[in-house]
Amino acid sequence: MTDSNQSAHEQAVTESGFALQRVPEALSTAKTIDEMKAQFSRLQMLSRTQPINDWGTRTTQLDNLEVMLSDNQESFAKAISADFGYRSQSETQFAELFPSFTGISHAKKHGKKWMKAHRAPISALYMPAHNEIQPQPLGVVGIMVPWNYPLFLAIGPMIDAITAGNRIMVKMSEAAPQFAQTFADAIARYFSPDMICVVLGEVEIAAAFSELPFDHLLYTGSTAVGKKVMAAAAPNLTPVTLELGGKSPVIVLDDANLESVVNRVMMGKTLNAGQTCIAPDYVLIQRQYHDQFIQLAKEWVTKHYPNIEENPDYSRIINGEQFKRVKGYLDALTGGEVHALTAVESNIETRLMPPVIVSEPEPDSDLMQNEIFAPILPLMHYETLDDAIYFVNARPRPLALYVFSDNYSSIENVRNNTVSGGLCINEVLIHVAQHDLPFGGVGDSGTGAYHGKAGFERLSHMKPVFVQTKLNGLNLLLPPYGGLFKKAMALFLK
Repeated sequence: MTDSNQSAHEQAVTESGFALQRVPEALSTAKTIDEMKAQFSRLQMLSRTQPINDWGTRTTQLDNLEVMLSDNQESFAKAISADFGYRSQSETQFAELFPSFTGISHAKKHGKKWMKAHRAPISALYMPAHNEIQPQPLGVVGIMVPWNYPLFLAIGPMIDAITAGNRIMVKMSEAAPQFAQTFADAIARYFSPDMICVVLGEVEIAAAFSELPFDHLLYTGSTAVGKKVMAAAAPNLTPVTLELGGKSPVIVLDDANLESVVNRVMMGKTLNAGQTCIAPDYVLIQRQYHDQFIQLAKEWVTKHYPNIEENPDYSRIINGEQFKRVKGYLDALTGGEVHALTAVESNIETRLMPPVIVSEPEPDSDLMQNEIFAPILPLMHYETLDDAIYFVNARPRPLALYVFSDNYSSIENVRNNTVSGGLCINEVLIHVAQHDLPFGGVGDSGTGAYHGKAGFERLSHMKPVFVQTKLNGLNLLLPPYGGLFKKAMALFLK
């Protein structure tokens, strides 16, 4: 931008309501609060003066995102593994890269249609006028990324924000610093700082990030921090999407194939060493099946993670703090029985935590009160299905609920009498990868949903438009209110 053009542009910005003395310097990566605020001001100004209303620009950004992922798969996986002390590259491919690539493809296939204004129903009383809904970019979207899936939980919201025509600021997790820096470097190579800025830094920068007056703020993480993010956003009336967590239960009915149940539940519990917001957190199952469940789980671990200490498919706990937290849940147990599923013990030095099952822990124990985020699986018994439903409903509403059964009426009972962010029937986790389903929580597990069309609409302003025609029947109802008006009101007022 030349000096003369910049001066004219600044004048236009000032006249539009942005009292800026100069255009802030463009930054692809912000590492201080001042840099972050300056880049936010720039993106906010651009979002007001140069809204991204064309599909061409949006699809170019999606293409860039796809190429960036393709070119940097190995470096991303290595950086994530380094942060974890070891994270299976196959898990990164399956749980992070795969849904990211399919999410981009889905957005490129459908986004052009989503962004078009479309007709909405109208009462016959107002015809021949018509209604429309016009999706518009919100402006600047803030994304706060957790450490457990730092790639997918950055890329997923970015896909929705780009498809909706927004500019983006992404705060990476300080608990995964090597990936955060690798990701920031990649974004700087593939995107203009006028589109995307990555913010790095510790907790104080994250707190300041949540206080910026974004047009929308999307946070993924714990319920406790989610409350702080929502409070920080409130003074600016910033709308938020909070994808939190909680304790996602599994209800196993007595007609379910127990071997199949164990196969799916243990897959969900051991993926990323249990550090998944929708991992099965505890299992409700009738007591007579506990021993069989535990034995099948031991056989499953032996089959799928032989020599678990050296197994390249088994990941580690992210850091010592998280390891101590979870180990403390086991050490504090005063009830229940711990069943090791391997002969290997946990090791804080390597942060290896082999999967274990805890049968019948006390309901008020830390293990049953807090989200576990580790490969520890409590088994709780129930007498009747109504008891299981009551147990779930007596606790904060979960991010996910899983039910295993072949009985239609029992499944419908669970489906209709519980409320959860998402529900899987005879499966776990996989609903998060369905781009035609919204993903989000309810109550303590979050607010709002995204992914696919739901994410596009969440990060758009769905502007209502009323279009009047030359033939306007409402002119017949103008004052002075005479007989025609009184007859119309008599007809429509009860």
